[in-house]
Amino acid sequence: MLVTLAIFGSIAGIAGLSIAVVANNRVNQVVEECAGVLRRQLQVAGGTADGQALRDLAIVHYDALKEMSGRRSFSVALINSVGDGFVLSSINGRTETRTYAKAVKDGRGVEVLSPEEDQALRAARLGKGPIVDMSDPLPDFGSSLDINTA
Repeated sequence: MLVTLAIFGSIAGIAGLSIAVVANNRVNQVVEECAGVLRRQLQVAGGTADGQALRDLAIVHYDALKEMSGRRSFSVALINSVGDGFVLSSINGRTETRTYAKAVKDGRGVEVLSPEEDQALRAARLGKGPIVDMSDPLPDFGSSLDINTA
């Protein structure tokens, strides 16, 4: 009984240590990303960059429709240093293409953003562009709620 308990305790300890290592690595990654965002903001505050210039860009390619493959659809986010700009999406099908433009204010979509649009916006805010994949782990800056209803 004591041997079983000792083995179980050892396994639980190793599992806990593994989880702690993974969590520590993720925390370090988030801290580095936040430091990068702050460095970019300090460039603007220090006067070394034009705050109104569209400077951050990210593009996400994806399959929007089941009938089309090859990642022909895309969302592109273009924002300035304070997070104002727009997200442009093109949904491509066999017989038609639809294009949408959504405004971005303070780093959030004025309208509700699709997951692909949100990924492009988050990547642009972090300076991770120009090409980003939906599987890239990016921190969430909060939901993209309509600022008129918030």
